[in-house]
Amino acid sequence: MSRYILKRIVMLIPVIIGIAIVIFTIMYFTPGDPVTIILGEHYTQEQYLAKQMELGLDKPYFVQLLRHLEKTFIEFDLGTSYFQNLSVMSELLSRLPKTIIIAIVCCLMQIFIAIPLGITAAVHQNGFLDRFCVLLAMLSISIPNFWIAMRLIIVFSLYLGWLPSYGIDHWYSYILPCVANGLMGIGGMARQSRSQMLEVIRSDYVTTARAKGASERRILYSHALPNTMIPLITGVGTHFGTALGGTVVIETVFSIPGVGYYMVQAVGNRDYPIVCGGVTMLAILFCLVVLLVDIAYAFIDPRIKAQYEGQQKKKLKYNARRRSANV
Repeated sequence: MSRYILKRIVMLIPVIIGIAIVIFTIMYFTPGDPVTIILGEHYTQEQYLAKQMELGLDKPYFVQLLRHLEKTFIEFDLGTSYFQNLSVMSELLSRLPKTIIIAIVCCLMQIFIAIPLGITAAVHQNGFLDRFCVLLAMLSISIPNFWIAMRLIIVFSLYLGWLPSYGIDHWYSYILPCVANGLMGIGGMARQSRSQMLEVIRSDYVTTARAKGASERRILYSHALPNTMIPLITGVGTHFGTALGGTVVIETVFSIPGVGYYMVQAVGNRDYPIVCGGVTMLAILFCLVVLLVDIAYAFIDPRIKAQYEGQQKKKLKYNARRRSANV
């Protein structure tokens, strides 16, 4: 099992480096010059060149890219903001908890709402509950989260005055952002859990359990549900990434001082260190969640255990034969 975990960790390294290269390249070739934005309308050529040299933007693309990778992955320094003149790492770390809370709450909503919804739809296939659940899932997938956020603000903040429309001052300030960001993921996971449950309840071992006289409740909870959950575990990491990416839009709508809102402001100002550092940090966080999901999947799924235990036994036998041959 340690070999499996080590293999997964090694596979994440080129992914994170590749994301850092891609986002730096996109920002480098994006139209706009941060130097002219910083200096404003009135500046001399000498001031422009001096500021460009100060920011390190006078060097060729590959030189800047290598310096960016060195600072990020060797020195663990995400740079300094062009406009705020503050450390990007410290700013991101101070804002990251708000973003993580929204993503985790959205992910928990998807697990505790979407999975029972999909299982209910599968058990009552082609019935009223199935059609109703599928309709809810399709609506949640089709409606953009920013549109839902705006409607929630109008109803619960403007008309009813129950919840705040911006900022994070109390625990209930997270309700509207989490609901708006989580609905789309609920629809996707509900459809996935429905299809998995339909596949499981049509399998041979479920038919055999029914033939032996087992009750439908026992078949559902003892045989079908555990085998349905195994593939869904891998989807949790993907849905966490979707919720994490959705916070960029949701934090902007609700003016939440998180990583997403910080990055959106930086994009408009061409503040490259903030954008590159924010995307890299979110990518690392997403990869860590996927790694934890893969590890959990390996411990739950007996096939992965058997595969790596079998390889370990073969290796031990091979080494034993070599030692005996040498003797």
